[in-house]
Amino acid sequence: MIISSSFTEVKLEYPGTNSFAIGDGLNKHVFEDGEQPWLIICYPRGHSEDDNGDYISLYIGLMAKSSNVKAVFHAFLLCTDGRVGAPSINCADKAFPTKSSRYPYGYVASFRHLVRRTDLEPSYVINGVVTIICAVVIFAGGADEPIAVPQSNLGSQLGAMVDCADGSDVSFSVSGETFYAHRAVLAARSPVFKAELLGSMAEATMPCITLHDIDPATFRALLHFVYTDTLPTRGGSSSSMSTEFFASLMAAADRYALDRLKLMCAQKLWESVSVETIAVTLGYAEMYHCPELKSKCLDFLMTESNFNKVAVSDDYFYLRDNFPSLIEEIKKRIEK
Repeated sequence: MIISSSFTEVKLEYPGTNSFAIGDGLNKHVFEDGEQPWLIICYPRGHSEDDNGDYISLYIGLMAKSSNVKAVFHAFLLCTDGRVGAPSINCADKAFPTKSSRYPYGYVASFRHLVRRTDLEPSYVINGVVTIICAVVIFAGGADEPIAVPQSNLGSQLGAMVDCADGSDVSFSVSGETFYAHRAVLAARSPVFKAELLGSMAEATMPCITLHDIDPATFRALLHFVYTDTLPTRGGSSSSMSTEFFASLMAAADRYALDRLKLMCAQKLWESVSVETIAVTLGYAEMYHCPELKSKCLDFLMTESNFNKVAVSDDYFYLRDNFPSLIEEIKKRIEK
């Protein structure tokens, strides 16, 4: 499994490379690859006296926090025609200890004979410069590497059961539409469904239950949450749904004691709060017993410039007529 990868360039002024002695290094760079720095040292006339200065040598080192990785190092030369030359590759899967407390392990790649110097000018010198591209790819590795476990797909598997007649043992009729479901799933997710479907209420023996005061789109979204623990999406994003939709879904969540769903709807309503919508949203919070949304709405409303605008709106008069206890809370805040 690839953990990270990155690359950089080392540029050599070709005329100046002749002035180097064998074993002289340059372009010592440290590059950050996430939290693992790597080091490049280039020897324009080689690192070893045995090579008589006939080669460019390159060494790349990787500092790591764990010995449980494999580092694959690549070195390419940019050709005069713009292409990249055949890569030199070195794989380092054994770590050596370092004296760094932050990076106790190191990996090294040696490209002792990266390229013959006699090949530089005809093939790799562009405007007097030789460009070497270096890359590091880091893999998880080692004998103690844990067995890879795929991500859970329980949500998608349960999601495929939403409104599926196969295996269902209860259905709901909502404004003429029929929705299929499973008593055990609904009961496990909602104490209200549990009381209705597995208790002594009449619904426990009814194969089809007719619901009132809820529309099909809202009930479909509620079932989606019950089976997947996520909000449904339309057009690829739940943010494209209207505030009215989330208000309706919040009401359903309150009705069936789905507290997580209620807070998810509250967040969506809060994201669209403005001076024009705050009174209505505050009414939703009070009506559907959501103190978290109510508190944020009151804080927003109590800003003087906001309150002066909202207090003369029709929506505020609606709050005054329908939620007198809420108006009392607002008055107490103003008097403080």
